[in-house]
Amino acid sequence: MITLLSTKEAAKFLGVNEKMIYTLVSEKGLPATKITGKWLFPRHLIEQWLELNTINYPDPNSQLPKDQGLLIIAGSNDPLLEKAISLFNSIHSDYLAVFGNLGSMGGVKALLQNRCHMASSHLLQDDETEYNFGFINSKPGRTPALINFCRREQGIVVKKGNPKKIFSFADFAKTGVKIINRQMGTGTRLLLDKELEKQGISNGKIKGYENEVFKHLDVGLELLAGRVDAGPCIKAIASLLNLEFIPIRWERYDLLITKENFFDRAVQLFKEMLNEKRFKDLAESINGYDLSLSGKMLFPKD
Repeated sequence: MITLLSTKEAAKFLGVNEKMIYTLVSEKGLPATKITGKWLFPRHLIEQWLELNTINYPDPNSQLPKDQGLLIIAGSNDPLLEKAISLFNSIHSDYLAVFGNLGSMGGVKALLQNRCHMASSHLLQDDETEYNFGFINSKPGRTPALINFCRREQGIVVKKGNPKKIFSFADFAKTGVKIINRQMGTGTRLLLDKELEKQGISNGKIKGYENEVFKHLDVGLELLAGRVDAGPCIKAIASLLNLEFIPIRWERYDLLITKENFFDRAVQLFKEMLNEKRFKDLAESINGYDLSLSGKMLFPKD
C-alpha cells in the first residue's frame, strides 16, 4: 500500500516548513501529485529523492582486499552481465567474480562506500540523454571512472499477442490491467516513474504498482505465470522467455570504478574481456543488446 503524505506531513518528514515544500517541488523536483486541488507526496518516492540527492557519503573505514583474486560487482541486474561474470570465472580460474543485486542506486552507494570494485548502473538523468554522471555524488577527487558495458533496449514485456493492447507506460493505468514493478533504486523503476510523471499519471491509479520484484527475469516469470499483464523490462528477457516486447528507448548500461580500484588486476582483466570475441558472441546470442560502446572509457575521456 502506497503511503501518501500531506504537505504538513511531508514538511515534518523533511524537517522544513511548509512553504519550503512548494519550493522543493518547483525547483528541486520533490515528487508530488495533485488530487482534487490538494498536494500529496508518496513517501517512498520522497525517500528515493533523498537518496538521489545525497551529496556526501562518509569516507569508507576499510579498503577492499587487493590482489587476492576477488572481484565484487554490485548494482543493476542484467542477463548479459551474469553471463559475462560466468565467462570471466571460466577464463580466469585464479579469480572469482561475484555479483550483488542492489539496483543501480544501491550499486553506486556501495561503490562510494568501498564495498565493491565495480558498480553496474543505468540511471537516466533529467536531460534524458546522459546516464549515471548526475548520480555520482562523491567528494572532489573521488569521482569514479565510467566504462560502458553495453547498450540495451528498455521497454515493456507483455503476453504474446498483447491481449490488453498495452503500447506505452500510460496504458498501465487502463482498467483491467495489472502490472508487476521493479524495486526502488533501480534504473528501470526510475524510468517508469519519470514517464508517469511526464504524462501526469498517478501511480495510485496503476494496479500492481506496489508489487515489486528484484530482477528483470522475475518480471518475465510473473507474466508467464499469468499473474500480471505487463511490466517494465528489457528486451533480452522477452527474447529469452518468448514474450512480446514494446520498445521504449535504448539505454546505456555502464560500469563505475573508483580510482583506488581501477588498476586492480581483476578489474583490468574484466575490462579487457569486454573487447574479446568470446564476450561479443555472448551478446549476439541474446536480442536487445548493442556493443558499439562496450569497453569504451566514458569518464575520464580516453
